[in-house]
Amino acid sequence: MPRQDLGERALRFSSAILALNRRLLPKKERFGSALSQLVRSATGIGANVEEAVVANSRRDMAAKYAIALREARETRYWLRVLATDPLVGNDVDSLIKEATEWIAMLTTTVKKLRE
Repeated sequence: MPRQDLGERALRFSSAILALNRRLLPKKERFGSALSQLVRSATGIGANVEEAVVANSRRDMAAKYAIALREARETRYWLRVLATDPLVGNDVDSLIKEATEWIAMLTTTVKKLRE
């Protein structure tokens, strides 16, 4: 997938996470810092993908994608934590699937760049 498509996909994912945050924000005391951690990590995926586009070298690009990969793994973790709450439940299944796809895409990208 071309980098610009990854950037657009990351933007759509971030928007979906922000929508979830808006929906759950009135119950913020119930979810503690999980929501803010989720927003931070999910939006970090796209930020690092965008930085990778203008990387100075292949090594620098791999480093940016590796950071995005760590953010994707953290995002999936926080989504899974939220999914344990009955108020959220299966509502985040599609977001967990998307985070898992990000992990797969970024893992492959980082491996190829490090070859």
